[in-house]
Amino acid sequence: MQGKVIVVTGASGALGKVVVEAAITRGARVACINRAVAKGDAAADRIEFGDVDLADPAQASQAVDAAAAHFGRLDALVNIAGAFAFETVADGDPKTWQRLHAVNLTTALNASRAAIPHLIASGAGRIVNIGAMGALQAGAGMGAYAASKAAVHRLTEALASELKGKVTVNAVLPSTIDTPANRRDMPKADFATWVTADELANVILFLASDAASGVTGALLPVRGRV
Repeated sequence: MQGKVIVVTGASGALGKVVVEAAITRGARVACINRAVAKGDAAADRIEFGDVDLADPAQASQAVDAAAAHFGRLDALVNIAGAFAFETVADGDPKTWQRLHAVNLTTALNASRAAIPHLIASGAGRIVNIGAMGALQAGAGMGAYAASKAAVHRLTEALASELKGKVTVNAVLPSTIDTPANRRDMPKADFATWVTADELANVILFLASDAASGVTGALLPVRGRV
């Protein structure tokens, strides 16, 4: 990743923070795009764009263009921004479907559309999306979340076909990610069977690297070590 410029959406979240630090450790420069207000100052290896609603195409374009202008190029986009909700179809709120569609799918769509010209200009552009194992076969209470993530899978495949030979587009499909929030919400689960943020970051950054030039349109399950 030495010298690469990467945009990471949802960079302040549990997975986003790990991906950002891992990318910088590998020599990349990172533009962090968040819904929350920016807290840090720009540095040589990172800049933060806060209070950005990526569900708004204009805000997405403005943030991605500003990131590319700041670093002079853009080589990879990692779409991590997302949300989860557990509720049944019968008893849930219809607004949950709209919210998860906006946060999980529309953010990735708008960020990708904004990044495409910059990624093509890179000559080695990469898009990495975050899908979900749970979207392959949805269980009870997973309808809204699984539907939004299944849409991310289809977006990944369509973009990979449209951009073949110009930009690679792939998605990782994690099982449950070992985060403090998930441990708090599922205290009786076997945490050893979950995928760690570090493990997931390694796969994401491989797909964003030159070594993954021959991989596109892939939906890669990441289950963890057990």
